[in-house]
Amino acid sequence: MNIQLIVLGLLTGTLTGAFFALVDVPIPAPPELPGLMGIVGIYFGYKLVEVSGVSLNVLESIGL
Repeated sequence: MNIQLIVLGLLTGTLTGAFFALVDVPIPAPPELPGLMGIVGIYFGYKLVEVSGVSLNVLESIGL
């Protein structure tokens, strides 16, 4: 994991959030902690399946 990219992503998100607040526009993210945790859960679930090596090719399953 690249710490520089993580810090840059956090800085970019912080500046973007500050800009949205400055111009009084709602942020395009869940404003409550449960919604944010749902997004984190989606990420962890994706990574869990990716690490396990299990996958399903949906297009192949339906014959395309």
